[in-house]
Amino acid sequence: MPLVIAFSKKEGLVDVPNARKIHKVPISRLGGIAIWSSTMLTFLLLVFLSYYPYGSLLSGILLGGSLMFLLGLVDDVYNLNAKFKLFIQIAIVTIVYLLGVKIDTIYNPFGGVIHLGLWSYPITLVWIVGICNAVNFIDGVDGLAGSVITVNSITLAILAVAMTPANSISALIAFILAGSMLAFLAYNFNPAKIFMGDSGALFSGFLLAALSITGVMKTATLAILLPFIVLAVPITDITFSSLRRILKGHSPFVADAEHIHHKLLKAGFSQNSTVAILTLVAIVGGAIATALVGSIMHYLAYMFVLLAIMFGLVLISITRKQKNNSEEIKKEE
Repeated sequence: MPLVIAFSKKEGLVDVPNARKIHKVPISRLGGIAIWSSTMLTFLLLVFLSYYPYGSLLSGILLGGSLMFLLGLVDDVYNLNAKFKLFIQIAIVTIVYLLGVKIDTIYNPFGGVIHLGLWSYPITLVWIVGICNAVNFIDGVDGLAGSVITVNSITLAILAVAMTPANSISALIAFILAGSMLAFLAYNFNPAKIFMGDSGALFSGFLLAALSITGVMKTATLAILLPFIVLAVPITDITFSSLRRILKGHSPFVADAEHIHHKLLKAGFSQNSTVAILTLVAIVGGAIATALVGSIMHYLAYMFVLLAIMFGLVLISITRKQKNNSEEIKKEE
């Protein structure tokens, strides 16, 4: 993270404040580089220590995530047209669909299996593209997207282990993403020193969408409900944002300042309070999903991990505030 921050400032690759954004000074927008590289390097290190679990499904997840990262990185640097980005996202999802990352069956909560047939591709497309952009949409307050992604990743990891049969590879990648995101959060809490940018948001969103398919949807009953419960925050935000824009006669791809986090800020909540509220919603969703399919041990593991992470993040936040206060005192002197 420090290397990316220094590089961004040197090259002028920063997010400049405007009427729609809440930060007041230019901030690095290339956090996705550190998130992607740390995730991939950690996975490759584990591969070298053991073996690569060959298969088109895993390759599709890693390839699709990397392509989404590259798309976001180009957008962070050159500010691409929204419709062009959507076209490339569709192309990426088509590639990973052919590699096996697909929603081809839905388990009926009341019994039986529904085979989607020709509907498999459009449903997979809407799911992955929708979650990628939903994560991008909530990246508007310091620490919000990173906190929600961390909770969602840990939830998907524990669900992947709790399912029958367990999907250890999906769980592994989800835990690695959570670890990378925690390192990012150390520099992203208010006042942020770096943003994840589209590169980090699209990469993380793709992994959440793909892992929810491979680790949760391809299992037993209630599976169709779990991803919606786990990813409640980004799904709710993108749904209402898109409907609001369409009803106003605007394009759903045009950014505005009326997302859930914007409304909380306008209601008088601070940035940290806004992050806490929406992260709590994500935690509750994860707890419900874990309770529905996991044993008491899985549920306790979920709560223990989140409590440990929250404790660590509070310590980081306190340390950063003390450091900022010390720097301000030195400047005054």
